[in-house]
Amino acid sequence: MSDFPYQMLDDVAHRPWPLPEGPWVMTQSWHDLLFAHWPVDARSLQEKLPAGLPLDTFDGQAWLGVVPFRMTNVAPRGVPPVPFVSSFVEMNVRTYVTLHGKPGVYFFSLDANSAIAVAAARALFGLPYYTATMQIERRGAQLVYTSARESRMDGVAEFAATYRPIGATVTPQPGSLEHFLTERYCLYTVDKDFRAKRLEIHHRPWPLQAAEATIAVNTMADAAGIRLPATAPLLHFVRRQDVVAWPLRAAD
Repeated sequence: MSDFPYQMLDDVAHRPWPLPEGPWVMTQSWHDLLFAHWPVDARSLQEKLPAGLPLDTFDGQAWLGVVPFRMTNVAPRGVPPVPFVSSFVEMNVRTYVTLHGKPGVYFFSLDANSAIAVAAARALFGLPYYTATMQIERRGAQLVYTSARESRMDGVAEFAATYRPIGATVTPQPGSLEHFLTERYCLYTVDKDFRAKRLEIHHRPWPLQAAEATIAVNTMADAAGIRLPATAPLLHFVRRQDVVAWPLRAAD
């Protein structure tokens, strides 16, 4: 039985633009999420993006995020969640772009421990999903997370960390770095003809907490050809975020 809070669709005052036209098509709930962000060189990161997707920066600084979490309630509209299909572990490597005035997320990779989810996301949305052996386990206040991409054709992509929240829950304020990194209501990708596509989403404002993490292994950015600086990441934790998504459409 789904515990999805559909009333969140009535909370729209925080959105930077109105809800998309037409019906939403999918639900998702994200749990025990860690935002780990590193500052990276804007010019080298822009070179990794498809032509026509302009990199977004905060005060001239580009950012790359590695985001581990687990998913539930992953189901098409009107279809109840199915055990072992609608729940799985996921992680993404992301940066930020803005196209036609709409700030969004660009994914270099998305790993999941569900072959069904990976195949569906690649077929329906053309997103760079990979199957991985993944586990997330709660030990008291801490989350212990491990991931290893099964195919090494595109390089070794592994991650192992222990993390936990350490602060009160806050809503990111417009104009802040935290708002820039999290409050984005679409993702961007390109089709086989390199035409920009946008997938719009809706959720309540992010309930962020400061976090601490011990990251033992992290080759996720390396697998995308991106070098992270030897500095501590900016860390935030989210206990839960519920999301609805619309179909993938042409960005123009």
